[in-house]
Amino acid sequence: MKRSTFLASLASLAVTGLSRPAIAQDTWPSRPVKILIPSAAGTGSDIVLRGIADRLTTTFKQPFTVDNRPGGSGLIASRALMSAPPDGYTILYSNASATVMLQALRPDLGIDFAKDMVPVSLTVVGGVFLLVNPQVPAKNLNELIALVKANPAKYSTYGSWGIGSNGHFTMEWLKKQTGMQIEHVPYKTIPTLLTELATGVLSIAWCDSITPVPFIQAGKVRAIAVTGPLHMPQVPDVATMGEQGYPFDLVGWQGFFLPVGTPQPIVSRLNEEVMRTMSTPELKQMLNRMNASSSQLRTPEEFRGMMLRDVGGWRRIARDSNIQAVD
Repeated sequence: MKRSTFLASLASLAVTGLSRPAIAQDTWPSRPVKILIPSAAGTGSDIVLRGIADRLTTTFKQPFTVDNRPGGSGLIASRALMSAPPDGYTILYSNASATVMLQALRPDLGIDFAKDMVPVSLTVVGGVFLLVNPQVPAKNLNELIALVKANPAKYSTYGSWGIGSNGHFTMEWLKKQTGMQIEHVPYKTIPTLLTELATGVLSIAWCDSITPVPFIQAGKVRAIAVTGPLHMPQVPDVATMGEQGYPFDLVGWQGFFLPVGTPQPIVSRLNEEVMRTMSTPELKQMLNRMNASSSQLRTPEEFRGMMLRDVGGWRRIARDSNIQAVD
């Protein structure tokens, strides 16, 4: 082969190689996209996702439909993503409880969520509330700790929305720091937990940052503290645990994932549009109303790094507090 012909062939291959990602990025999506979510319809994360999905539908001019797959501690939805073709037409919208916290609690799963799925975009972050019935005399975290230690028979239990939940992990960590003796009562649903807390059946409980806001604002329950570094927009006067002497920065979050092997241009394109959507006034206002905050992490690499750090933190708590999953 002549030198000129050989060089021309190399140039052609180079151009072809460079153009493929651009073509993939330009043509995706060319048909409807399904978004799996491990939560039931009407939950906080489902509402957030539907707001994002509507915007993506408008942007891409293809339907982004929500497919609720609750159950199995989130594994039903996660495994459905892992078995899906890596073509960008099946996406997962999941959360910390169904991924890094589950991995910390159940190492027997044999899943590393940061590696067995592709983290794309972290969307929402938020702490969880430590709540008490209004008849409990404690007004802050240190008063509550002192009250529980002085009255172990009266304040012998606390509630959360399940074994291995964010609230369960956090309280077991706090018990280690303070020497409190108080037993965990897992509830099947958050509405039941809040009802029993408001009526005095339960005195102390942990809850997500969205559902109890009307109860807090109506005075039916009192918020003692919130985890993480941020105040929550609908109840900004609730102090963080760190401000009260017990820094706990592991927080709940929500985000998008794609199957391993998805072309990088699709990963990048989805990340760009989700980040753009999260910065719109409409989404910001929706999150504010829901007492949630947008993540400050922008790239897939930052999201993956946070997941890897979180797994280590939750795993230490599970080990130190002997938190075990119940099948």
